Amino acid sequence: MFRRRPDGVPAADVPGYRQMMPYLMTGKNASAVYTRFTVDMEKALAMFRSPPPGLEGKLTLTHLFLRAGVKTLAEFPDLNRYVSGRRLYQRDGIWFSFSAKKAFRDDAPIVVIKIRFDPDESLQEMVDRVVARLSEGRSDTQSVADKETKVLLNLPRGVIRAAIGLQSMLDYFNLLPSAFVEHDIFYASAFIANLGSIGLDAAYHHLYEYGNIPLFITIGKVQPMAVYDSEGCVVMRPTAEVKATVDDRVADGFYGARALARLKHLMEHPDEML
Repeated sequence: MFRRRPDGVPAADVPGYRQMMPYLMTGKNASAVYTRFTVDMEKALAMFRSPPPGLEGKLTLTHLFLRAGVKTLAEFPDLNRYVSGRRLYQRDGIWFSFSAKKAFRDDAPIVVIKIRFDPDESLQEMVDRVVARLSEGRSDTQSVADKETKVLLNLPRGVIRAAIGLQSMLDYFNLLPSAFVEHDIFYASAFIANLGSIGLDAAYHHLYEYGNIPLFITIGKVQPMAVYDSEGCVVMRPTAEVKATVDDRVADGFYGARALARLKHLMEHPDEML
């Protein structure tokens, strides 16, 4: 009873030791694994200079990063799981939350977008949807989450704490309404952050204990790096660093490493994501 959730179903064929992990490691950050890798950006930059038809003036590094993440989770579905109520669930669909500045000013607020992605749609279809949602998010129109937060913050602090406690209890027993989960940015497959878009290097980010996001990935600014070519000579290549924080309870290390290797490969071969 109460095992079906609005955003997932109990994961199948989970070994006993992994079923025990949420009882032994009760928080995401107590279970976090941190890893990093460097991406050769030469082919991606070439695609930006000569984008495929229909993507002229629209394609960005954020789009390629999101696309690579979608393709990776489609190929490695065990990484699209999460822990809730001490149980492991398979998420229904691929959902990413990602942030963007409303304007490139120090005082400009950050907007966070949550979108469900279809691995079978074309890159152009994905880009068009993301551009539309970003335009909506950067407008002055308040989102559902903004309106709910505004109402909540007008209440006494004790009432706010009680409301969050009630939400956590309902979530534990899988009683949260589907409309609540669908619009909440903290219920997603991963949080993706292109820190390079604001001139920053990649950073290790904590996992949010609230919600059920098990994966946080950042990509840093593109910069030259000395590497060895196929003949053993040192050459300068445009690169970007990627850092990931992963909830170790959702999948074993070997599986996760293969998934991140696939993410790196796709970023280095963007033509495979069209």
